Amino acid sequence: MSKSDCAVKCFNSGFNCSQAIFSTYCEQLGLDKETALKISCSFGAGIGSMGETCGAVTGAFMLIGLKCGKYISDDTVSKEHTYKLINDFTAKFKDINGSIKCRDLLSCDISTAEGLKYAREKGLWNTLCPKFVNDSAKIIEEMLDLK
Repeated sequence: MSKSDCAVKCFNSGFNCSQAIFSTYCEQLGLDKETALKISCSFGAGIGSMGETCGAVTGAFMLIGLKCGKYISDDTVSKEHTYKLINDFTAKFKDINGSIKCRDLLSCDISTAEGLKYAREKGLWNTLCPKFVNDSAKIIEEMLDLK
């Protein structure tokens, strides 16, 4: 099974989109899976179910930070490199899906009762979200050489 398939399987097993991406690749970058699941939990459904940035995207952003992020106060090179990778990832995800915003991707605002009801009735977490997880996984695998 490919890592991208593992990410989708993680999502389909009950974890959110951000958890699925971040926890699938975290151990390759030195972070244990339990900690990764806890850290990324709050980013699902567009950051805490607000419909903002897709959790599959924020999970990838966390992986970029984990691999390349600045941890020394005057390390501007790592910071700039990390930001460049974030922008590159975003462009690739947008090229495939048109947006990185959960509410745009789902065509409804899940932060509202009406939007949440619509998403549940239409089964959007079963039909659309696995694709976004898979797309994110494939992009991040290529960008960070994670397989």
